[in-house]
Amino acid sequence: MKTSMSKMAPTEPDLVAGLLAIIRRDLLLAWKRPGDALNPLVFYAMVCTLFPLATGPSEQQLQLNGPGVLWVAALLATLLALNGLFLSDYEDGSLDQLILSPQPLPLLVFGKALAHWLVTGVPLVLMSPLLAMTFRLPATVMWLLVLTLTLGTLSLSMLGSIGAALTVGLNRGNALLSLLILPLAMPVLIFGARTVSLAVAGDPAVAGVYFLAAYCMLTLALSPFATAAALKISNE
Repeated sequence: MKTSMSKMAPTEPDLVAGLLAIIRRDLLLAWKRPGDALNPLVFYAMVCTLFPLATGPSEQQLQLNGPGVLWVAALLATLLALNGLFLSDYEDGSLDQLILSPQPLPLLVFGKALAHWLVTGVPLVLMSPLLAMTFRLPATVMWLLVLTLTLGTLSLSMLGSIGAALTVGLNRGNALLSLLILPLAMPVLIFGARTVSLAVAGDPAVAGVYFLAAYCMLTLALSPFATAAALKISNE
């Protein structure tokens, strides 16, 4: 009995192969539907470029508002793409296959959330230094902006997977998803924007980086299990 059970249980290479397969699958689907990936990026660029035109060319005012605008725009752009994380799988029936797969469901949803971050979060991070120039942020702060946005967008993708799992298949899921995720995302937004603001002012900002890193590790560890449980509840 123990021998047969050990044969059925996925081994470590099988787990790695399953994780890489689900990431590759979602990346290929995103490549075939470029509009889904470009919409958050265009939204992020539009908000960050239009805001300086509305507030005026004052360098002091732009540097004061820049970190907050960049972070709020990144948060909203990430939320914009979260509703479709499990929606297509739900509509074509592959969500049932994920739940019934011999691979652990938390591992599979972790791969889907990671693929979502690679498609939406990484382009936002890479574009942020260019957009930060419109707010006249110092060049010495760019690396900190990239680091904090990397940690923040990864946390938001992991947290967003929980809300996307809870609202999959529901009408007007975008509004409900935002209400569920925003309270959990507020610490990321506050510490991320404040850390960059402190760096612009020349004050120590390492504490904010430590908090964002710890929060990111927490979401990486807990959100796959919460997302898997939410999917099972939504699929009942």
